[in-house]
Amino acid sequence: MSVREISEQDHRAFLDSRDSASFLQTPAWGRVKGEWRRESLGWFSGPGDGELVGAALVLYRQLPKIRRYLAYLPEGPVIDWETEQLGEWLAPLTRHLKGKGAFGVRMGPPVVTRRWTAAQVKEGIADPGVRRLDDLAPTERDAVGARVVCQLDELGWRRQTAEGGFAAGQPQYVFQVPLAGRSEEDVLKGMNQLWRRNIKKAAKMGVEVVSSDSPDDLKAFHDLYVHTARRDHFTPRPLSYFQTMVDALGSESPDRIRLWFARHEGDLVAATIGIRVGTHAWYSYGASSTEKREVRGSNAVQWAMIQDAIAAGATVYDLRGITDTLDPDDSHVGLIQFKVGTGGEAVEYAGEWDLPLNRPLYKAFDVYMRRR
Repeated sequence: MSVREISEQDHRAFLDSRDSASFLQTPAWGRVKGEWRRESLGWFSGPGDGELVGAALVLYRQLPKIRRYLAYLPEGPVIDWETEQLGEWLAPLTRHLKGKGAFGVRMGPPVVTRRWTAAQVKEGIADPGVRRLDDLAPTERDAVGARVVCQLDELGWRRQTAEGGFAAGQPQYVFQVPLAGRSEEDVLKGMNQLWRRNIKKAAKMGVEVVSSDSPDDLKAFHDLYVHTARRDHFTPRPLSYFQTMVDALGSESPDRIRLWFARHEGDLVAATIGIRVGTHAWYSYGASSTEKREVRGSNAVQWAMIQDAIAAGATVYDLRGITDTLDPDDSHVGLIQFKVGTGGEAVEYAGEWDLPLNRPLYKAFDVYMRRR
């Protein structure tokens, strides 16, 4: 097995040959994260130049004042994670990255370790003896995920907590609605009574949902997003960030990214950004008005996105991150309760892992991160 740089064209072709991959592993995502140096890598097996059997987007973040880098593979790489010989895949990767000046590697294996049903999560929130997902027995423990975690431990990789910071860690816990083999009616029946009632209410009150892939419509989304940020007390990203995202992802595939707008009597009441790679569809960003909340624009726009994902043949609709808290007094539990209403499942991934390549520099970096 060998690893070397590949063209963005070969990288995209490899991803297109698979059912799906995280949008954070597409070449386009490297253009979104413009402050990081990017590289597309390929794994090759067999004689001669070899056959391309794996790919990764690597983002290099330089340390201040010295030309040494953290090499970050968000929700990647895209390799055979079912292997029992993971070291044979990762050794040539780390050799390549060390040659590029990396003092450490951070990656997020895209493998599931545990799942919990919406009913379990709901019961957990209502149970005073339950505070976190860990307090509930999962409905499924994934053998592949368990084997990956075990192998990474043995190979010297270190599990990281997914809390913002230098590498802007990705969520370890997400909420997903399985779509494979299900009709719109099946999915609707799986939602709780409140979600079904809200969807019906939005339609009855005349909420109209439309989608767009035009960057010209971004300003309307961003204005509502900034309004939401002020109301919900978070720092909004600038309009330029979303312009870059739509330009980069949209240029890779016409179906990669779309804007969604829910309007009531001409007033914008909810807006979202949806992303799709193959059979995996994501709800990426969302915004809602403070006025006219009674028309349930947020439920209407989510239902339209789910319907679109089903029509496109997606097997999963991903509402992205949740925390693992089930404590009703925790401010994050409201987000989980909203997502639980879709009737999906809480999903735990293997999380992000680090491998130090230069121990003094990595230790200094680790200390710096802990003090931030």
